[in-house]
Amino acid sequence: FLGYLKANNKSMKYDKELAQAVWKYKKNTGITVDDLITPRLVSSLNVPMADRIKSIIFNMERCRWISSDFNQAEEFIFINIPSYELRYFKNGKTILESKVVVGKAMNKTVVFNADMKYIVFNPYWNVPKSILKKEILPAIQKDPNYLVKNDMEWHEGIVRQKPGPKNALGQVKFLFPNSNAIYLHDTPSKSLFDREKRAFSHGCIRIEKPKELLHLLMKEDKNWSPEKIETTLTERKEKWYTLQKKIPVFIGYF
Repeated sequence: FLGYLKANNKSMKYDKELAQAVWKYKKNTGITVDDLITPRLVSSLNVPMADRIKSIIFNMERCRWISSDFNQAEEFIFINIPSYELRYFKNGKTILESKVVVGKAMNKTVVFNADMKYIVFNPYWNVPKSILKKEILPAIQKDPNYLVKNDMEWHEGIVRQKPGPKNALGQVKFLFPNSNAIYLHDTPSKSLFDREKRAFSHGCIRIEKPKELLHLLMKEDKNWSPEKIETTLTERKEKWYTLQKKIPVFIGYF
């Protein structure tokens, strides 16, 4: 009925034609793309059509929440929370797709939009007070060398993690100032991108392809060459840069 399979040949074998239909269905419904018949696939196929229609109605309503600037921007970044995906659009075309990790249930990533203004190379990670209280301080009590082992230090009354391979923000973060204190960043925990459901963060958004995004954002900036970008990333010194052109970032739930 959905058109993924041209005809039912009534064969009891899981043939190549059916496997290709399964692959296409998974790709369009946000399930990890392969040709395996999994419990999640069977569950998805059994969702009643009435429920699908309700989902479409909900998403149409959510479209009304998005700023009208969305339709007018020549380039923008769109992050869809439930599909764990980032897309960078320019002149109506997708120039980058990347998996993302979003906030877990206790720290959900919120729906909003703001303009990206700054790039931070080799950022310090200033540990939020909530994480300091719940995770870092108990860890220090168990192991007095915890901060040293994790490249952390006390700085002006807070704990921060130094730039380097252990840094929770990776090599770069992308800032679009907002009241939710949410931003995009690299991560050393690359294995999380292999998971089908990727809600693990404290609210900020981790990107699978931070370098690709960085190079695209700086491509038309005469102050930066690809070589200079890569050299700066290896210096392990925090460096802020103001983008010459603000890029709208939209975070939605569809």
